[in-house]
Amino acid sequence: MKIAIAFLAAAAVATAQPHGHPHHHVEKRSPSPVADVVYVPGPTMVVYVLNGQEIAEADVEEGVRNGTLVWAHDSALSAAATPASTSNVISTSAPSSTTSSAAPSSTSSDSSSSSSSTSVYVPPSSSSVAPTSTSEAAASSAAPTISSGSYSHGNHGVDTHFDDGNVDCSTFPSDYGAVAVDWIGLGGWTGIQQPGSNNGGYDNIMTVTKQTCSSGNCCTEGSFCSYACPAGYQKAQWPTTQGATGQSVGGILCQNGKLRLTNPSQRSLCMPGTDKVSVSVKNTMSKNAAVCRTDYPGTEGETIPLDAQPGTTVPLTCPEAANYYTWKGGSTSAQYYVNPAGVSVADACQWGSPGNPWGNYAPMNIGAGYSAGAAWLSIFQNAPTTTAQLDFTVEIVGDNGDYGNLSGRCKYINGQYCSGNNYENCSPTVGCTVAVTSGSATFVFSAS
Repeated sequence: MKIAIAFLAAAAVATAQPHGHPHHHVEKRSPSPVADVVYVPGPTMVVYVLNGQEIAEADVEEGVRNGTLVWAHDSALSAAATPASTSNVISTSAPSSTTSSAAPSSTSSDSSSSSSSTSVYVPPSSSSVAPTSTSEAAASSAAPTISSGSYSHGNHGVDTHFDDGNVDCSTFPSDYGAVAVDWIGLGGWTGIQQPGSNNGGYDNIMTVTKQTCSSGNCCTEGSFCSYACPAGYQKAQWPTTQGATGQSVGGILCQNGKLRLTNPSQRSLCMPGTDKVSVSVKNTMSKNAAVCRTDYPGTEGETIPLDAQPGTTVPLTCPEAANYYTWKGGSTSAQYYVNPAGVSVADACQWGSPGNPWGNYAPMNIGAGYSAGAAWLSIFQNAPTTTAQLDFTVEIVGDNGDYGNLSGRCKYINGQYCSGNNYENCSPTVGCTVAVTSGSATFVFSAS
């Protein structure tokens, strides 16, 4: 899925109009308990659009720095007065379409159907990452503040360097910040992938399910084993080699009976999101709210839990494009599923079914990512998967509960997504986005 950020010409609009919003990818369903091969589309991807054409992030950053582009309302940018020199100046003709969506990769099966043929798992002939010798050492970055009641398990060891190659595959690495999600049935792991071949990229990737994991140890030889991190942190491990036809692969590798880092430039299992902007979820309701991030790179199941308990404010991880996973050369952002009030993370943060509005059938998605000098924050309907309406209000506010540091306003209330200075632009289907260049932004959950 792409989040398309549109650039608006100063000559085209007096005040910025609502820009393109994120579109959800095709509907997913739980993998079959039979040893199926399950493919998923690529993760959320941020692109920049001018006159209907994608433009490079470097051009966006340069435009923001030199003043040829300035922030406008509702996350769009306006072109400033054209300087005498035309070097690095972006064209100011009127834009056409402001949205774009990514088509799923061409594979033998897509995310809405599973192959009926059985895959024979063959461990990869060589590791995608050369073995390295490491020792346990404390990292220097400080942990973000976690409010009481968040599903964080205390941040134990989150900044500790992983003891690469010395931890048994049968041991879930909770001493290094990983948070076990036992309800998935995979021994605490959020997802496990077993590639069948590597010919310029992994293919025949089998997704392990609790039905196919007969023992307590599901992270077996040759598997990439993914995990959750505490609130404010995200998985830092994924291999350089990815799916041959666009599938994402994530987690640490079980090799020769030991767990190995797959992204050794990051010595820890977890890494914080951007430190340029502080992004949080605040729950003012009397019930909890389960917010579940998709596990990518990886299976893309909505298995990463954030449990916003009543009266708490918890960090929402906002990935920074410059140091996070890239998909087909493009930067990615995080996608979260917002579930109805009172649904536990154990019910919400896993594959769901059409009979209940949670899991991948949750009513709302949140998008968050930092790129080109701003955090881009979105709320939008989980379409086309569901038309269900969320049963509480969600509003993005800035510093001190105001809007001065936001590019616009964005709110969901009574089944409508609203933007504009007075929330006058509303739609039951079209979401909204704001940009934040500094300070803080908070998704406030309140009773409708």
